[in-house]
Amino acid sequence: MGKLVVMKFGEGSFEQGFAVTLQIGEEHERAATEITGRLPSFPEMPLYYSHWQSSYRQIGNRYRLHADQMQVTNVSMIQDCENTSHILRARFNIWLRAEEFRPLREKWLERLSSTDEVRVILQTENSQLQLLPWHLWDLLERYPKAEIAISSPSYDRIHKPRTLNQLVNILAIVGNSQGIDTQADQALLQQCPNAEVTFLVEPQRKELTDHLWGKNWDILFFAGHSSSHRNGESGRIYLNKTDSLTIGELKYALKKAIENGLQLAIFNSCDGLGLARELADLQIPQIIVMREPVPDQVAKEFLKYFLEGFSGGESLYQAVRQARERLQGLEDRFPCATWLPVICQNPAQIPPTWDELRSTKTEDIPNLALSSRRRFQISLLSSLAITALVCGVRLLGFLENPEIQAFDLMMRSRPAEGLDPRLLIITIDDDDLATQRQNGEYLIGASISEKSLNKLLAKLNQYQPRAIGLDIYRDFQAKDPDLITRLQKTPNLVGVCKGSDSTANIKGIKPPPEIPPGNLGFSDFIHDRDGVIRRHLLFMNQEATSLCSAPYSFSLQLASLYLRPSGIQPKFTPKGNLQLGKTIFPNLKSRTGGYQNIDANGGQILLNYRSPKQIAQQVKLTQFLSNSVNASAIKDRIVLIGVVAKGDSPDTWPTPYGVPLDEQMPGVLVQAHMISQILSAVQDGRPLLRAWSLWIEIIWILGWSVVGGVLAWHKLSLPWLVLTVGVTSSVLYVVCFGLLIVGAWVPFVPSALSLVTMVGLMSIYHSKTEVRVGSGE
Repeated sequence: MGKLVVMKFGEGSFEQGFAVTLQIGEEHERAATEITGRLPSFPEMPLYYSHWQSSYRQIGNRYRLHADQMQVTNVSMIQDCENTSHILRARFNIWLRAEEFRPLREKWLERLSSTDEVRVILQTENSQLQLLPWHLWDLLERYPKAEIAISSPSYDRIHKPRTLNQLVNILAIVGNSQGIDTQADQALLQQCPNAEVTFLVEPQRKELTDHLWGKNWDILFFAGHSSSHRNGESGRIYLNKTDSLTIGELKYALKKAIENGLQLAIFNSCDGLGLARELADLQIPQIIVMREPVPDQVAKEFLKYFLEGFSGGESLYQAVRQARERLQGLEDRFPCATWLPVICQNPAQIPPTWDELRSTKTEDIPNLALSSRRRFQISLLSSLAITALVCGVRLLGFLENPEIQAFDLMMRSRPAEGLDPRLLIITIDDDDLATQRQNGEYLIGASISEKSLNKLLAKLNQYQPRAIGLDIYRDFQAKDPDLITRLQKTPNLVGVCKGSDSTANIKGIKPPPEIPPGNLGFSDFIHDRDGVIRRHLLFMNQEATSLCSAPYSFSLQLASLYLRPSGIQPKFTPKGNLQLGKTIFPNLKSRTGGYQNIDANGGQILLNYRSPKQIAQQVKLTQFLSNSVNASAIKDRIVLIGVVAKGDSPDTWPTPYGVPLDEQMPGVLVQAHMISQILSAVQDGRPLLRAWSLWIEIIWILGWSVVGGVLAWHKLSLPWLVLTVGVTSSVLYVVCFGLLIVGAWVPFVPSALSLVTMVGLMSIYHSKTEVRVGSGE
């Protein structure tokens, strides 16, 4: 929100000085800061202005004054004008740096930032104060988005008729143009977007008043000759070669135009402060005039720059400031061109934007309300249709791949959660395999010799781990009697087997024959169509022909052993969901989240990986066997033993963190993620990944479709529309990402698709509707 600064000058004079009140606040709000001060006497100031004014007016640069007042430009006069302007500027700023005025200046600096957009209104009845070049105040120049306007201390709010926007209605009066070029003004007005311009070229008085009475105007524009009289107390415009009028002679017609919604008067003509003072008495909201005679070229360039900025979306004050400052490029030929444009403001009114000026008048409100209601109905029906289409396409499976890719991207973007302190992983890599072979140990059918395995289990048992998981297939009888006994007599040891797959004619892999059946778990992973592991299989009914009869997964068996001392045992709810303690693991359905028609047999949940890097503390087999062990690293932990070697048949799997072979995750680490997920959910309250019900997802997708309709309703230009849609889609992604972190897999791709489709469809509809309206259909 912009800032509003009001400087109120009380009674006084340059001989006696002026009392000044400074008010600072937010736009549309009452001033939050007020301070009083004083400007000291400076009787020479009007004289400095008079010297500059005299030298400026002697230049005679094809002014838009009355035609007979033009003179021929003289180079020495230009230099004299520049000299007097420098003197006036210097003396003016010396006055404003007076000690009595210092508290107001410091309060200004304290309350306003240089980045603020600031409207400054100077309220005074003193016409000489209004004439001064306030835009040259060194304090004001520190604020690149500040512009100053002058105002009378007396004003009233005009109650405008209720309006809703369509086109900007402009009444353009082209008066006596003898010796000047007003064709450029007309051409610039005709180029204004979303505007309807009515031109009155050298009109008669009655024609002008009839037009002011006859239609609701937003902008009144005048180009031609004009002048001020009686020390700027009144002004005159020259309608044609024979007729001229004062504002007083148009009083009733102008009052009617203001009552009907006239917001802005632009007098692109000479010496307009007299015109502005009379117009201000009529309470017109905003007026733009030229403080002194204006060269024809300067008038045309200012209008071009102002209309370009104002109709392009800049605020009125910013458009004036930018247009005024761009006139500096002409000051080699037209000195002090940047001094000329002035805003005169009714403080009770808020300056409108160009879009706010685009108005459909009061009598059109019923039709517009009907149109708005119809647009709302069309938007709502379109949202429903697009949502139905997107959801239909989704249910057919066409969005499953992009949804899963978005899911993987969010998974990879999540912050790491750190190592799980309940786990220790003993890995067997290529170096460990080589060391065993060098020591003469046989690795027949396994990745760890009987000697090393026996030694490993014996050493582990010394430190009392709560569970040991041997994630290595041993579908053959051990030969070492000590190992056989150890495998049979280690109650917290869990072995693995693999279930059968009738679709691939695979009967599975048998478990280690020495380990009791109650200490076995299947190692089967569920992978998606792209081979990536995103699901966690907890239990299943093995086929009758399977070589592996274990009903529970390896991870669940180890987690259950770990939780047993706490009195937690696996059980099942009436709906067939696994329950550990108070935690329920709801089974996936064939349609869950982005999945469409998957095989959901058995007890499957989404796998909520803990970290893309390490899941738990790891130690290599050789290091563990050859070095001393810290007992706290093993006691009451789950110790996993598995292969991470990258030999001829690596046990690695694609995950959301990597699909290529060199980025795949060893199976023992995947098992560690699964065990950690179970334990973290039961003991730490870490959220399981869940999807919303189908109806909630449909409502969510519908909501973002409605958001798309709202964006399209604003009828933004294409660059702004693209930027807005991009920002909104980014917000949608961030929301979905945040929900995933707390455990909810929310449909991002269908929501983004419905948003973008709705914006595109409604934008096309609006553009075609405007074409039909514009052509009168």
